[in-house]
Formats: sequence, structure tokens, C-alpha cells
Amino acid sequence: MIKLTKAQLAIYEQEVREFNRRMKRAGRHNERLSLQQYIKQRYGQVSPLQTNRDYKPSTRYVRQTRDIPSLSDTNHVCGKPETKVYTGTLIKGIATMHKSNAVPVIDAEQAKDIARMRRG
Repeated sequence: MIKLTKAQLAIYEQEVREFNRRMKRAGRHNERLSLQQYIKQRYGQVSPLQTNRDYKPSTRYVRQTRDIPSLSDTNHVCGKPETKVYTGTLIKGIATMHKSNAVPVIDAEQAKDIARMRRG
């Protein structure tokens, strides 16, 4: 038997709680240890593999349907959209506003507003 001080025992109790908490979060409930098992493992009296000899992994989930057929309906195939080309009919020109700020001009009224700097 290993002789431990109360301080060492308190430290090992905290460590085994943290170890068991990590095992539970990882879904490895069968790998949790008691305090005595943990202390033996820490001092090398028992290898980590020997502590859980009764551990049996759960069976993996295997899907029963082996083949899933693809969609055979091809009526909904989308073609490539037409490329968008500017025809030159909307914008009449480019005007310069405050401090060389280029502004597109759409109609004559907008050109007049830019020329007056929208002062009215």
C-alpha cells in the first residue's frame, strides 16, 4: 500500500474527479476510475490498459440502406444566364462633383443639378 499525506490525497481526489469528468464528456463512461485505481495507475502499479479490462466498445451504427438512388428527373436543369452587357442608353456621361468626385449623369436635369452644385 502506498502511504500518502492528506495533502497528496486531496490533490489526487481532485485529479480523479477531473479525469472522470473528461471521460464522461468524451462518452467513455466505462473508462472512469475510482480513487484507488487512479493512485495505482499514477504510481505505475497498474498500467492504464489493465484498469479497464471489462471495457467493450459499443457497436458502430451502420446504415441499413446500402444504395440511395439519384434523382432521375432532369427537367429542372438550369442553363447559363445571359451575360449582362451595358448598352449605353442609361448613363449619358460622367460629371465631376466635389474634389474630383466622378458621378454618373443619367439625364439632363441631373446634369444641371451637378453643375449648380444643387444650390437650387
